[in-house]
Amino acid sequence: MSQGATAGSSRVPAPAPVQGKEQRVTKQRLAVSAALDDLADFVSTQELHRILQERGTAVSLATSYRILQSLADDGLVDVLRNADGEAVYRRCAVTGHHHHLLCRNCGKAVEVEAPAVEAWAARIAKEHGFTAVEHTVEIFGLCPECTALQAGQ
Repeated sequence: MSQGATAGSSRVPAPAPVQGKEQRVTKQRLAVSAALDDLADFVSTQELHRILQERGTAVSLATSYRILQSLADDGLVDVLRNADGEAVYRRCAVTGHHHHLLCRNCGKAVEVEAPAVEAWAARIAKEHGFTAVEHTVEIFGLCPECTALQAGQ
């Protein structure tokens, strides 16, 4: 899955951290955060690092990894694994629990709420005596644009 980025999308400002310790605001953290605000799709750490380098921002790859993990730990970005098993990150407009439709060709992501999934997960957990249950559902497919491109070939 390609991790293309779409610049200029309108984004909801990042919510306050939901957990974790308060982070020091550094030039590097601000640069990573600003870059994420400009991206519409999920991005790998390596891709984000490349974007920062292209912008002339000096942030090491190791620092990029640490900052992204910290943002994920604080609930400020979503993290999931792409088809290759690589962690990818995105600042999501939806602050509550949600899922994603992901294009496995271009990387486009759509945030979706799925009450039926939530009810199903709660029912299955209860049936088996599980408590404090968490889940992640990511749906991979082809977006309408990539479907149209394939149909035209």
